[in-house]
Parts: sequence; structure tokens; C-alpha cells
Amino acid sequence: MNKSIAANIDEIQQRISLAAARASRDPGEIKLMAVTKTVTTERVKEAIDAGITLFGENYVQEAKEKITALGKDVQWHMIGHLQTNKSKYVVHLFNCVQSVDRLELAQELDKRAGLAGYKIDVFIEVNVSGEQTKSGVAASETISLVKNVSALENISVRGLMTMPPFSDNPEDSRPYFRALKEISRQISQERIDRVMMDELSMGMTDDFEVAIEEGATIVRIGRAIFGERK
Repeated sequence: MNKSIAANIDEIQQRISLAAARASRDPGEIKLMAVTKTVTTERVKEAIDAGITLFGENYVQEAKEKITALGKDVQWHMIGHLQTNKSKYVVHLFNCVQSVDRLELAQELDKRAGLAGYKIDVFIEVNVSGEQTKSGVAASETISLVKNVSALENISVRGLMTMPPFSDNPEDSRPYFRALKEISRQISQERIDRVMMDELSMGMTDDFEVAIEEGATIVRIGRAIFGERK
């Protein structure tokens, strides 16, 4: 028998607490994001009823349908690769864009947010592994991109996001999480105006406990909450 979404969330919260304890961290520092790609609005509502307040969406159109139906009493983050021409929709839908990986995209988000009278939080997505198939700015170019984005009036850089190479072994992700934490530390030392390294978004269903041990503040969980995608 499949467990309920609420039961799955309880189990993940327990695992977050245990991983935080292993790293001598306060579990209250770690936010559980429910990733809702392909998940129906009804099932997202179940997660809200079970106490989830942070959601991640990969596609603008799919997000629009859910946010229109469910409202913005919870936080919505864009976590998928974003085409520049979708920025005009994104600033009205999302509280944060975690997938900023190029200056052109940041400039368009800044322009659209300004026109709407908004300010929008962003994370810089870093391709720590250097995989050709992955989005994200190269690790070596991250500080330069952050400095350029920091000059934009309607954007606040709040942290970094990454996705390590797929592996069956969670331990394989550890060096990539550690590398993102080190990039975050280096950026903090630069003391760039209007840049905060408050957040590290890393770790998913298969490796979130390792991510927490390495400093994640947001873990992005889909399958362990909602089950296998259809």
C-alpha cells in the first residue's frame, strides 16, 4: 500500500533531523522544498495541508496552472532551466528563480521585475561537475557572474544551487556539494554589495542527507514525497 503524502513528509523530516544531527546542525536551518513537476494540483494541495510551504517547479506553464489554482500563500521557486523569453511570466509567478546561470537571463529578469514594480530573489545555478548536458555557470566563472548580477537593481542574489551528476551512490555527490559550499564561502569573502550567500540549494531524493551534511539549506524533494512520476 502506498503511504500518504503526509506520511512521506513526516519520514523525510525525520531523516532531515538525523542528517542535521550528524553534522551538528540545527534542523530548523534546513528547508524542505517539494518539487511538483508533473504532480497534480490536488496532490500539491495535500502537501500544503501537510505543512509544506516551499515548492519548486521546472516549467513555467505547469507552474502557472498550479499557482493560479492554489495561490501564493506558499513560496514558489523556479528550479528548471529558464529561457530568457519566459522572464516576463516568471516575475509574476515566482518568489525566487534558482536557475540563473547567465547574465542575459538576469538582465531580462531585472527588466521585467522593474516593469512590474517587483524585486525578485535569485540563486546562481552552478555546474560544479562541468557536465556538458547540464545547465549552470562554470564553477570558475561563478564569482564573475555574481558580481555582474549584483549591479542589477531589481534582483537580489541570495545563494547558489547545483545538481551533481546522477549516481546510484549518494556518496558520489559529496565532492560536488562540498565544492558548492566552498564557492559560496569565497563569494561571501568578496563582500559584494547586495549579495547574500544565505542559501545553498542542493540535494534531492537520493542524496539529500549527504547534502545536509555538507551544508545544504534547501533540499529539493519530489519522488520521496509524491512517488514515482508517471
